Amino acid sequence: MTDLGPTIGSASAKDARRQLSVGFVLVPNFTLIAFSAIVDLLRLAADEGDRSRPEKCSWSVLAPDLNPVTASCGLQVLPWETFDRPERFDYIVVVGGLIDRNSTYHPKTLEFLRDAAAKGVSIAGICTGSFALVEAKLMSGRKCCVSWYHFPDLIERYGDIIPVADQLFVEDGKFITCAGGLAALDLGAWMVERHLGPGRAQKSLHIMVTDSARPAAGAQPQPPSVGTVDDPRVRRAMLQIEQNLSTPQKVEDIAQGVGLSKRQLERIFRKVVGKSIQEFSRDLRVFYGLWLLANSDKTITAVATESGFSDISHFNRLFRATFGCAPSTLRREGADAMKLTIQRWQTAQSKTLSDMHIAAAKTLADRHAAMGRPGEMTAPIAALARPPMPGIDLETLGFLQRERRPYF
Repeated sequence: MTDLGPTIGSASAKDARRQLSVGFVLVPNFTLIAFSAIVDLLRLAADEGDRSRPEKCSWSVLAPDLNPVTASCGLQVLPWETFDRPERFDYIVVVGGLIDRNSTYHPKTLEFLRDAAAKGVSIAGICTGSFALVEAKLMSGRKCCVSWYHFPDLIERYGDIIPVADQLFVEDGKFITCAGGLAALDLGAWMVERHLGPGRAQKSLHIMVTDSARPAAGAQPQPPSVGTVDDPRVRRAMLQIEQNLSTPQKVEDIAQGVGLSKRQLERIFRKVVGKSIQEFSRDLRVFYGLWLLANSDKTITAVATESGFSDISHFNRLFRATFGCAPSTLRREGADAMKLTIQRWQTAQSKTLSDMHIAAAKTLADRHAAMGRPGEMTAPIAALARPPMPGIDLETLGFLQRERRPYF
């Protein structure tokens, strides 16, 4: 059990209201790295060298009670104090982590977040900590940044936010949401630079043996999946494919991983997705190649290899067939041209995605009618009949902020 203790950085200690004060709220099963990255950066920024005195900034760990909070890795952190007076802090930072369909948030946590918002305190949600902000009814109509890994969870649960999964963190008014992981370090550096200046932020990063922080708009290392697929076996197969883009798996291995035979998975996958596993993997990898061209300075050969193509000529042919030009041509035209290509691709595919939703809804409705309940519109049917994220304009959201996988 980790007892960080209130003696070093607590905001309740004498003269604790420094130039920067942060209150941490740890959600059960939070990710330790996201929490520790910001805490250590604050510790180093607070004092000269590595002496750890809270002279420039302070921090505290808050919770509904003083029982230990368990991280996803099993380590436990003791809160320093219970929820009280959020206006003491410049930021309330909610750190999330593992989630499941039965995840709930303590009523006192949600009440504290609403109280902090009412008093004008900036609130940051890290990893799935942003879900707590949504549950507190604070994010309606706002941008909400999440990692590509949790993107399907976000859009499956919440329909009144603008999902962002191509950036490290996003500021929307007094609310900041962060993808989590090491992006928390970038967010921490952003906070320190804003309140204590770039020198303090850079000094802390150098002691942590890193050169510089990435900007908020920095790209996540991999674009996210879009979860319009209900079959858990197909979604798991999709995830396996995406997690092995550089080294594509055999269909037999994917099928074994989801507990099906090769023939069963191929049949179910084609029925749900509308294309074969090989076609899906190929399209995913060539789209990832375009993403890499727009977000890195890798050579085209390196892009092809990282996208899982051992033959660059094969990559070039597929790229040209998909996007209408060679990757070298697009690279010469610059990042804006690549982003415009993606926007055109998204726009062209968005009608296909909506048609998939409508067709799936009709299939479910027909099945419902055959069961003798033709007049009822169940929640799943209603959800499918509705285009995903109504009211959100794909063309205004920018590169990879909406349907990153238009063929899902």
